[in-house]
Amino acid sequence: MRLLLAEDEKELSKALTAILKHNGYSVDAVYNGKDALDYLLGGDYECAILDIMMPLLDGISVLKEIRHEGLDLPVIMLTAKSEIDDRVFGLDSGADDYVTKPFVAKELIARIRAVTRRKSETESPNLAFENITLNRSTCELSSDKASVRLANKEYQMLEMFMSNPRQIISPDRFMEKIWGFDSDTEQNVVWVYISYLRKKLAKVGANVQIKAARNMGYSLEAKND
Repeated sequence: MRLLLAEDEKELSKALTAILKHNGYSVDAVYNGKDALDYLLGGDYECAILDIMMPLLDGISVLKEIRHEGLDLPVIMLTAKSEIDDRVFGLDSGADDYVTKPFVAKELIARIRAVTRRKSETESPNLAFENITLNRSTCELSSDKASVRLANKEYQMLEMFMSNPRQIISPDRFMEKIWGFDSDTEQNVVWVYISYLRKKLAKVGANVQIKAARNMGYSLEAKND
């Protein structure tokens, strides 16, 4: 799952980023509201964590702008303020939850799980294409012949493919979505995971294949297309 963390206290940001990555999240960290807005409008995130008091643009303004642009991803607000009015203002502006500093990291992770779970519950639990089904709850790929459980990044890649069948997805988009803007991972990791997915698709007897478009990317296609 890919998160955006917007927190201007750099030491706190670094600590939170390390904790979130340790818990399996991909994290892009920014330190002001303008960058937060640019990343959210240009990226593809499952959740945003926004500090209210930030340089250039405050968190509430960022929140209002992304809601105005139609982004409905879950948003958790961070602030040192504890007054009830501030919490109500944040929630009324479109926030999904509110965490007051100082807080325990476990609490923030629990809040992330809660708001993203509520979001996923409104989506279809399964994705289907041709004779395969991807279960979003269990990360299980299945067909009428067999089933197999996918590893985390395998699941994220196949979810992108099955949400956009027959559309070419570039390696850069996979990197941004799954590994994050600031990842040091080499881009050839995309090819490695494509190879893993092809083996899993073959294992379940899928009537689909991952095709490579030279210098463009990859697409999920029906074998008879």
